[in-house]
Amino acid sequence: MKKMRQEVSLKVKSKFVNKFKKGYPLIFKEAIMNIGDLKEEGVLVKLIDEKNKFIARGYYGKQNKGYGWILTLKENEKINENFFGNKISKALNQRTGLYNDPHTNAFRVFNGEGDGIGGFTIDYYNEYYLINWYSKGIYQFQEDVIQALKKLVPFKAIYQKKRFAEDGKYIEEDGFVIGERGTFPIIVKENGVNFAIYLNEGAMVGVFLDQRNVRKRIKDQYAKGKTVLNTFSYTGAFSVFAALGGAKKTTSVDLANRSLSKTIEQFSINEIDYEAHDIVVEDVFHYFKYAVKKELKFDMVILDPPSFAKSKNFKFSAGKDYKDLLKNAIAITKEQGVIVASTNCATFDMNKFKGFIHTAFGEMNEKYKILEEYSLPFDFKTIKEFEEGNYLKVVFIQKI
Repeated sequence: MKKMRQEVSLKVKSKFVNKFKKGYPLIFKEAIMNIGDLKEEGVLVKLIDEKNKFIARGYYGKQNKGYGWILTLKENEKINENFFGNKISKALNQRTGLYNDPHTNAFRVFNGEGDGIGGFTIDYYNEYYLINWYSKGIYQFQEDVIQALKKLVPFKAIYQKKRFAEDGKYIEEDGFVIGERGTFPIIVKENGVNFAIYLNEGAMVGVFLDQRNVRKRIKDQYAKGKTVLNTFSYTGAFSVFAALGGAKKTTSVDLANRSLSKTIEQFSINEIDYEAHDIVVEDVFHYFKYAVKKELKFDMVILDPPSFAKSKNFKFSAGKDYKDLLKNAIAITKEQGVIVASTNCATFDMNKFKGFIHTAFGEMNEKYKILEEYSLPFDFKTIKEFEEGNYLKVVFIQKI
């Protein structure tokens, strides 16, 4: 029989009580009077007001965003396998359309706080499931989550990735949990395009699922006959979609050595001749200088940098440096060309992002037109009470 979980009472400062009552899910230091009472991650916490009245119940789990997540506003709701099962079941039902899509078999089935439990996500890759754990606290509920998932879905295997090492880095391990071990890569489909996926090595699997709609749009609407520069290209997913959409040529640039073999692999499994395209292992900012020097211009430039990146000579932070990144892109985009500006940085919103775009074009004395905008696809569910969760911002900009 499972032992009862310990529970710690946390007193909420009066000015934050309503915020939590209205559904804000993140437990943050500034709101709690006795944060020092938290010792062991994974304990349940009961949030109470200054008159000791119940506000919410959650768990203690430290991650870069805060000290844990609220699970329920109902005082008598039990946090057990049934609780997790109900939340996961509801999330699965909302993705029925994706499960039934013959052209796509890779998507998110549980998106943390958007689906009611912050701190972990579950992704689906062609009969394999991958759970990402973002704190030691939520990992204490591993058995509840896995047992619930086992009962709800058929699968070949469940894998996991622990993203909560002391120094904030990913914990390297095979990640196999249950089922039959995969032979990697496994091939998945997104809108009819193949991806090679590795669930057993490193923090990344080979594709960022949140860009599904953007990739499709580039393939269907923008790529035909165009020269495309894909910066911070990772495994070349945007380049593959552009090539399949009829791009004249793609150039993929990324600093990581592995990006070369990974991009070749993604081109090859889609039967594209990778030698007809350029794959460059280089610092993106060096490449911009090279392109200016050689007077290279592109019909389309895709900018999808990490929120923070570091190379030998340069540190990039989206909040501080995106405007300058855009200026570099503007300089090598043809007239009437399109820049796809994307960021997953949660510290600023779409309005501020458009401000960076406006300033960058102004400083370059260039005019622009916004063609369309994208945020997260529906399987990356978010809630209005937690705007930071809706992190993705993508803008298609035409240089005019």
